[in-house]
Amino acid sequence: MTPGSNVPLSAARITVDVAAPVRLDVSGLLLTGDGKVRSDDDFIFYNQPSGPGVAYRSGGGAAPDAITVDTAAVPPDIEKIVVTASPDAAGQTFQGIEPTATIRDADGGAVLATFTPPQLGTETALVVVEVYRRGGQWKARAVGQGYANGLAGIATDFGVTVEEPAAAPPQPTAPPVAPSVAPPMPAAPPAAPAAPAPGSGSGKINLDKGRVSLQKNQTVSLVKGGRPLLSQVRMGLGWEPAFRGADIDLDASVIAYGPQRNHIDSCYFGKLTILKGAVKHSGDNLTGEGAGDDEVIVVDLGRIPQEVTGLVFTVNSFSGQKFTDVAKAYCRLVDAATDEELVRFDLTQAEPQTGVLMAKLIRQFSGEWEMTAIGDFVKARTVRNMVDPAAKAL
Repeated sequence: MTPGSNVPLSAARITVDVAAPVRLDVSGLLLTGDGKVRSDDDFIFYNQPSGPGVAYRSGGGAAPDAITVDTAAVPPDIEKIVVTASPDAAGQTFQGIEPTATIRDADGGAVLATFTPPQLGTETALVVVEVYRRGGQWKARAVGQGYANGLAGIATDFGVTVEEPAAAPPQPTAPPVAPSVAPPMPAAPPAAPAAPAPGSGSGKINLDKGRVSLQKNQTVSLVKGGRPLLSQVRMGLGWEPAFRGADIDLDASVIAYGPQRNHIDSCYFGKLTILKGAVKHSGDNLTGEGAGDDEVIVVDLGRIPQEVTGLVFTVNSFSGQKFTDVAKAYCRLVDAATDEELVRFDLTQAEPQTGVLMAKLIRQFSGEWEMTAIGDFVKARTVRNMVDPAAKAL
């Protein structure tokens, strides 16, 4: 299987084991239609090995850990079970130890599918595959979504309560009471780390404290208080000439991709609307003159088709002028309903290139969207030339 692909399941009971050159901790989460667990009881792992229709099996170090799903016993309000993995050694990443998930008939042992997530690096946890129902049929999908904050990051992203470690009291009078779910893992980091890993699914800044100013490679989750914050946003892109009296013609674009980094469509001055109106461009600005955004792209996140999982916002110089001729290039995300600026990313340096990848919006498997500042310069004068570099940035 490849990322994003799916297969129908021919067996009612299936087992997903995840193997790697090192020992892995494997777990399963039962998710409802909103992409969250109903309670901590829906987190199945070594300290809580069974739930409704889902069970954990330890390999004891000699065999891979596994999650077994009895589809006939899964509650009707559960739409999917995600299978996750993280290295047992604290802080170890998946770089060089890519895991392989094998989906088997739990009763007969026949192999139904296998999947090895590609291009892993700093991830310390993965959503490897998901088992889901669609139109009365159970299927399995290859995912490979990485997290830089271990199993705790995955758990909290899907609504599991992971408690912060408490300081030991000076004179304890009774042993501490164990929480309902408390895997022996590092707790989630503070909401705003200095430099979150690019593209990671956890340990991100969020919008709880208001407007966020991003630095290159930082990520912000577009939620507030754990709930989706908005459905329609405007991405404003702006620039000013570095030399007074000069005109500079830059073009802002957004490129839509599927789960395998496959190019779906591009929105730019020559094609102002894509994805059936879910993405709209304001039109071309030929000079960069004046205060405020030079070009604006409106994105209705609620109407983005499911096959679109990533949007990359780019700026390129059709006339061949270099970004060393540009001052104050920036992008900013605005709530289209309130005109509130949510996120801003200012380019702090320029390179003598004709294109720049400004930012990306990535749909998470929980349904939420994240924005990551990119700020990478490329040699590209048209949106067509930006398609391949932008795909590599996803």
